[in-house]
Amino acid sequence: MAGLVACNPTKTNDHWSKVCKSLFPEQVAPLTLEGVTRILDYCYNDLPADLKTCSLYLSIFPKGSKISKKRLTRRWISECFVAEKQGLSAEEVAETYFNQLVSRKIIRPVDHSSNGKVKSFKVHDMILEYIVSKSSEENFITVVGGHWLMPTPSNKVRRLSMQSSGSKHGNSTKGMNLSQVRSLTAFGSQNRRLPFHSFNNGIIQVLDLEGWKGLTNKHMNDICKMLVLKYLSLRRTEVSEIPSKIEKLQYLETLDIRETNVGVLPKAFGQLKQLRSMLGGNKNTKKALKLPHEKNKEPMKALRILSGIEIGEDSSAVASLHQLTGLRKLAIYKLNIRESGQTFKQLRSSIEYLCSCGLQTLAINDESSNFINSLDTMTTPPRYIIGLELSGKTERPPKWIKGLNNLYKITLSVTVLQTDTFKLIQDLPKLFTLTFTLNAAKDDRDIVDILEENKQLTDREIIIPPGGFKSLKLLRFFATLVPRLSFAVTGREVMPALERIDMRFEAFEGIYGIETLKSLQEVHLSVGNQADEITKFLVQDLKNTPKYLD
Repeated sequence: MAGLVACNPTKTNDHWSKVCKSLFPEQVAPLTLEGVTRILDYCYNDLPADLKTCSLYLSIFPKGSKISKKRLTRRWISECFVAEKQGLSAEEVAETYFNQLVSRKIIRPVDHSSNGKVKSFKVHDMILEYIVSKSSEENFITVVGGHWLMPTPSNKVRRLSMQSSGSKHGNSTKGMNLSQVRSLTAFGSQNRRLPFHSFNNGIIQVLDLEGWKGLTNKHMNDICKMLVLKYLSLRRTEVSEIPSKIEKLQYLETLDIRETNVGVLPKAFGQLKQLRSMLGGNKNTKKALKLPHEKNKEPMKALRILSGIEIGEDSSAVASLHQLTGLRKLAIYKLNIRESGQTFKQLRSSIEYLCSCGLQTLAINDESSNFINSLDTMTTPPRYIIGLELSGKTERPPKWIKGLNNLYKITLSVTVLQTDTFKLIQDLPKLFTLTFTLNAAKDDRDIVDILEENKQLTDREIIIPPGGFKSLKLLRFFATLVPRLSFAVTGREVMPALERIDMRFEAFEGIYGIETLKSLQEVHLSVGNQADEITKFLVQDLKNTPKYLD
């Protein structure tokens, strides 16, 4: 109710008095179930038509589940609930709808991304129960095997959600007319068979099988017959191969094969002309997806996100990267190229060109090819970039970083962790998150030597300079070894907006002066099992800091 009032700032006190009287005719009434339903009815009826549809869609997800925002908004777009309007892209419109549902307290944020935006959310059980009953009334979504007891639909099923939340209710689709199903979502990991034979492959637009353990490569033949499919998620399934028949899915907009065993994309991938999001690889294990060897005859003009790829010396697809002029995010998880080779030059040329066309997020993990160090020589800085991630054995960050006034989020290798790096980026006006990271063995001599050298440059400690980082709220260090950091060297203000420090490490030399950070609210330290006694002592010492830090 508070969310509803907050979202209608122009309505008068008189209006709200009338609403209050209509919802609660008695002066002091205990809140009964009937009263709750009246409130939910009123809030639901106040929603604009588009938002009603988007909120009903929440009934697809099981009770108590943590839901990814991107998964939801991409599906809204594929279901045509959200479209471009008034100069905004479909993704931007979906973002505004999502934010309205948050403001109205229909959904509750759970996790935030490092850019400060909501990453995942939950729906309160009571609200979800209401939405599920509305969905059932309107035959909008049919839930099988979920927490709620829903009547078997008397007519055709349009959107089917197959859940397995230990339900006592039947979880069978027996007796249902599935010939009109346009959207199928399966939850749970039991090996129950999906009723592929009952569907009309010519009308299914959304197939979301994320985490479904019964899925194998042979099911891909059925999936490739779904000719109008727009959204296909096989994330965390056991699929290991994408067949060349995928080229038949000419309307496909999202292909999510993250955390699967798929290691290479087929040549036919280049034929998916409507594809907007290609999501592959595994960010945690740095497992990546090889592009097809052949160069595309026609460019994939619709592609906005290409994430989780590997580029090797033999990859002729690099030559066609510069054709992806609509690309907004490029994430390369693995680079295996020679510094003097043709692929090296082509890749740098492609990245430079894509940055001039509007690339907003660039992530490169380069363990050995020295590619990141060569980015400093780019002729023009990537002026549209808002997110930059350069990890691997980097020697220095590119100098042009200091001119990227829209940069919101930077991730750099811990090998450039030195006072000069902080000085280089301290004046970026919008920088929200700064992360130093590296996945390397604790005894990797190269890394230890580089970190040791960095410390020698500034008298064995890294000093955070005062007077900058006006917008920085999150500072993170994810590395095997974090050298000594100092925030309080002068009496001047350091990182005035910083709210949170996150650190994951095996060895650690202490952080000093955190009591001078006036906005700091949380410090999270994750210490590896292999940590030595000195590290454990320093962590304990930090935990015993006076109570200005809870």
